[in-house]
Amino acid sequence: MKKYLLHITLLLLLFSSCNNKDFLTNQPKSILTTDQVFANADLAYSALASLYAGYVDQQTITNWVEFTNFDEAFPSEAGNYWRVQQINYPYDWWNLWNYDYIRNINLFIQNCEASTALSDADRTRFIAEARFLRAANYFELVKRMGGVPIITVPLTYDYSGDPTSLQFPRNKESEVYDFVLNELDTIKNLLPDDAAIQDRATKGVCLAMQARAALYAASIAKYGANTPEVSLPDGEVGIPASQANAYYQRSRNAAMELINSHKYSLYMKTPDDLSTNFAALFYDKSNNPEVIFAQNFKLKSGTVEGWTLNNQPMAIAEESQGGRVNPSLNLALQYETLDNKYAPYKTNDGSNYIYYDNETDIFANRDARLAGTFILPGSQFKGKDVDIWAGYILPDSNYKIITSQVFRGQDKLPGRNYDEQVVGGSGPIDGREFSAQTGFYVRKFMDPATGSGQIGTQSEVWWIRYRYGEVLLNIAEDEFELGNLDSAAFFLNQVRARAGLTMPLTTADITFDRIVHERRVELAFEGHELFDNKRWRIADKVWNGEQITASDLINNIGKASTPNTMVYGLWPYKVYRPGKPEDGKWLFKVVKPNEVTAAHRFLIGNYYSQIDQSVLSNNPKIIKNPNQ
Repeated sequence: MKKYLLHITLLLLLFSSCNNKDFLTNQPKSILTTDQVFANADLAYSALASLYAGYVDQQTITNWVEFTNFDEAFPSEAGNYWRVQQINYPYDWWNLWNYDYIRNINLFIQNCEASTALSDADRTRFIAEARFLRAANYFELVKRMGGVPIITVPLTYDYSGDPTSLQFPRNKESEVYDFVLNELDTIKNLLPDDAAIQDRATKGVCLAMQARAALYAASIAKYGANTPEVSLPDGEVGIPASQANAYYQRSRNAAMELINSHKYSLYMKTPDDLSTNFAALFYDKSNNPEVIFAQNFKLKSGTVEGWTLNNQPMAIAEESQGGRVNPSLNLALQYETLDNKYAPYKTNDGSNYIYYDNETDIFANRDARLAGTFILPGSQFKGKDVDIWAGYILPDSNYKIITSQVFRGQDKLPGRNYDEQVVGGSGPIDGREFSAQTGFYVRKFMDPATGSGQIGTQSEVWWIRYRYGEVLLNIAEDEFELGNLDSAAFFLNQVRARAGLTMPLTTADITFDRIVHERRVELAFEGHELFDNKRWRIADKVWNGEQITASDLINNIGKASTPNTMVYGLWPYKVYRPGKPEDGKWLFKVVKPNEVTAAHRFLIGNYYSQIDQSVLSNNPKIIKNPNQ
């Protein structure tokens, strides 16, 4: 702040007249000093709001393309096809070293503490919120970088020529997790215990973050033993296995405290339509009991988001764009049948195609989260048909396909002397951006309000960072790891019952694969997959750089470490066979978009991101991460 004021003052000196003898003693009229900001609760809160704006996410609805880096989705935008054409992930892709943000938080805390004008209540809450944001940022740092220096006061260079007072070594990875957990423990009772507050720090989000952070530390301690080469001798990377159970217990305790508060619950406003219920969980901001902490947006305020604009089905788009995130068949296959079976979508009976009366029939009797997460062929969005089909197929002509390379393209069918539509208004058309190139569009976080697909309006749907459903999955994983399988099944079954699955899991069903599977289908497109696979130390197995075939896709569905390196799709075709029972029915083909040419490889050196050379050069006490 002082540096900023200095710059403004220098500009005034440069551009103002020097004839005014009072110039040097005048108080600036358009600049607030630090003392003025922290003498007024509204102004101090404005400064705090800017810190909330700095909260870091890797995958989020304001950065759609990050969801297409792994196996959840294909990027249907020409400028991003490279994401499915590169093999190795660069070491620095998701690195983070934002100590400018930490300094701003520490300055805010220091100024709040020094303020005598703020009320005790305001001062206490503001400081607790700033400490929450600092803890959240250190959690984000340790997830990506491992141990980092823990700095809790604003550091200032003394211009002595000796920078050693600003140089700190990395803390151990476990010390950073402990710092995060202890901070949350300290501040949780200083913050409102009010579930109606969902875009500021509360006791609820402190507990939810504790549950997640301790779970991460626990799994790194346990599964890090599988990758001993991913460690450093002084603990900057890696956590001893002996600490695993204590972290699992700490995660369980935090989750249980939140659950026993009875302030949050699973969203269940439309029990007669569980897929719509699941979709609405993410856009309904009115008395939503599941959302604990979210980044909020508001129409006509300058804070809108473009997820719906970027991903609306092209057939019903409100602008000439949309359809960028195409969920993968790989992910769709993970959604079980309602009797808990992992089953591929039946496209043939071994020798012949299977004909479906309706386009949606192939997806019938599945986990409701499938249609709550995906916009499926044959479905609607905003009350309109999404029109996803790849063309006509002619069984009597050796399954010849008649289609077009433009949306709603037309052509003549045999025996007819007029042109008619031969491909959907949303595709799929291979290689055509914004088309549903996997056969699917994304539904999660999509805003059904009119205008949400317009550039001038967009959406105020929030980005949910913590919700009750994840807390249930966290405690289920804690209980599994602690050997309490009954309890693990109890918590998993709550989430699965909301999805319409009819057979509760028993203790015999509770395995590591089941834990991984449930998180994958419940939390898809919520930014968990990368960091989950990292903490379980299976990322190098799932993204192992080996090409996979369509047959590989259906082998070992539900197996956590199954290679999943290339994105596939499922295309519907309308059958043209005049005079035969199959005419007008639907059949499906598994396809790999032609733009998908490479198999992703997660290197051992990707488990902890690369520290920039500039950081290493400026501080010789910082050591590099392993395997880079």
